[in-house]
Amino acid sequence: MKLWKVILGIVAFIGGIFAVSTSKKADKKEFDKKIKENKAETKKVQEATKKVEAEKKETKKQITEAKKKTATTKKQVKSTTSAKKTAENFEKKYRKKPGRPKKNA
Repeated sequence: MKLWKVILGIVAFIGGIFAVSTSKKADKKEFDKKIKENKAETKKVQEATKKVEAEKKETKKQITEAKKKTATTKKQVKSTTSAKKTAENFEKKYRKKPGRPKKNA
């Protein structure tokens, strides 16, 4: 009977070691799986940030080009104050005479 208990104890001990090792393996597998998922997510985020950075550079280029264009057009545009004054002088001289129709606004 004593031998039977010893054999049963040894088998229980081996079974306990096996149970502990499998639980550790399962934890390790789960941990490795989470690490792989996190790596995949970080790759996705990195790709998205690369796209956003490229778009940011492109928009900055477009903004600088637009600023250059507006600056050149502002330089080319002439002041209209002198033209307005000459038009007013012309109206005073020639449009206000009797017999001529008044200017419609």
